[in-house]
Amino acid sequence: MRQATRRPSAPGRGTPGGAGRAAGQNVVEFGTPDVATAESRFHTLVVVGQIEGHITLPAQNKTTKYEHVIPQLVAVEENPAIDGLLVVLNTVGGDVEAGLALAETIASLSKPTVSLVLGGGHSIGAPIAVAARRSFIAPSATMTIHPIRMNGLVIGVPQTYEYLDKMQDRVIDFVVRHSRIPRARLRELMFQTGELARDVGTVLVGKDAVACGLIDAVGGLADALDALRGMVPSRPEDDPRDRGTRAPGDGGEHGEKRP
Repeated sequence: MRQATRRPSAPGRGTPGGAGRAAGQNVVEFGTPDVATAESRFHTLVVVGQIEGHITLPAQNKTTKYEHVIPQLVAVEENPAIDGLLVVLNTVGGDVEAGLALAETIASLSKPTVSLVLGGGHSIGAPIAVAARRSFIAPSATMTIHPIRMNGLVIGVPQTYEYLDKMQDRVIDFVVRHSRIPRARLRELMFQTGELARDVGTVLVGKDAVACGLIDAVGGLADALDALRGMVPSRPEDDPRDRGTRAPGDGGEHGEKRP
């Protein structure tokens, strides 16, 4: 009678060696041996670095690629297990058409969306921030509002200016439609001189972005998640702790509602 031999487990399947390798990989990737994981009904989209357009940026640049983000947004819309989207921004801006494509896709989602500006939401990051149904900005975060630029060959003819003006209107129209800032005020901030040393425009810090109507409220991660939970109808099987203990808008200045 032949005795059955036990095949050794592959590394990473519960063996001490596999656990060690996983911990080592986590240290390399995340700076910690243990990465917290949790089940969530919300998808988090992080927009960082420079928003890449149709030209690949150098390898040393941190980028957000639209060909990576748009399929995620389609999956959020299609997946019944996902109830909402949290967009976290820390971006310097980037390609105008790629940024507008992301903003339009977020704005067209049928599911609840909330954005949170951490660090910076500059340039074309502003339309992405206001594309969500409700937007927050950290007290120390900033947003730079300035005219669009053109790289590469520029032909010195009137048509070039007309093209730039049309492109600028596309950005302004989107921001005005999805926020409370008046068009005249947005153009004033965009073309202001004397504030930036080497540019035209305005830097808005935290509460300034709320005061002008660009962002809905000053707040952090807890405020953004509370607002997102408040937009989603509760399910009978939900854990009450998952719905938060604070009602959206119950945080002083963090609780202003978009009209």
